[in-house]
Amino acid sequence: MPTRTAIAEDARIGAVVPEGEPALPPRISWGAVLSGAVVAVTVGAMLNVLGLAIGATSMEPAQPGASPTASLLGMLGGIWLLVANLIGLAMGGWVAARLSGTSDGTDGGLHGLSVWAVAFLLSAVLLGNAVAGTANAAFQGAASAFGGAAQSMTRGAGEAIGAAAGAVDPEALLDRLQRSLRSGGDPAALSPEQRQAEMARILGLRVRQGGFEAGQRQRLAELAAIEYGITPEEAEQRITRLEAEARDLAQQAASEARQAAAAASEVAAIGAYWIFAAMMLGAVAAVLGGRLGTRRTVAIRDV
Repeated sequence: MPTRTAIAEDARIGAVVPEGEPALPPRISWGAVLSGAVVAVTVGAMLNVLGLAIGATSMEPAQPGASPTASLLGMLGGIWLLVANLIGLAMGGWVAARLSGTSDGTDGGLHGLSVWAVAFLLSAVLLGNAVAGTANAAFQGAASAFGGAAQSMTRGAGEAIGAAAGAVDPEALLDRLQRSLRSGGDPAALSPEQRQAEMARILGLRVRQGGFEAGQRQRLAELAAIEYGITPEEAEQRITRLEAEARDLAQQAASEARQAAAAASEVAAIGAYWIFAAMMLGAVAAVLGGRLGTRRTVAIRDV
């Protein structure tokens, strides 16, 4: 592809140079940026540990009311976390600009901005590893506990079955199970166990279906009338009241769920805004640290 050239309009200057020349060499030092990012993360972590130690020493469990409230500790902890990260990023930007050897303020600020980006990436990786390690340890502990509990339950169940095998007649147990599984027919001819089992089944179907199907409401009223010794009309009234209470409870639960979802979304939005503001302040602190770390040029005059 032919190279475009820029020819000076002045006839006395006959120099011809390619477009975009002269090309400036890159002026970023990745070694300085990585060093500054490590310094930023380390200083921030050190200051956060100091804040944790101060918060722990302020607690007075032996004296009721002497310890700071949870809201106050949370607010002070958030402020300390922000200040610690800003100090760490400012120091990291200063170190990066100083080690890069640049004497240009813009280059120093850009080195600080690069430190800010790399430091946040390092923090995310370290935090992710810490969370993954904690979750893995918790999972292993839960698995061990579950395995021990399962062995204990299996051993206990085996002992219980062995002890009951000699005391219970298998034929009588099978006959009782068959009688409890039968439903339908005249409610008065059923045993209390059978009536209660059928009422529980009908109520379970009512919850899953959202309403009674054909014949279920009348059957439930008949079973309730025989079981509790009341008239079918009174049983019908009780079922109607129960349905009204169930609808009210469902509406209240739905309203509370909507309110909880709205509160959760508001908290998430506020948290996202605070994180954005903290990242912006961190970028400003890193850039300022980079500009402060830029080497100064000194003019030397020949005498």
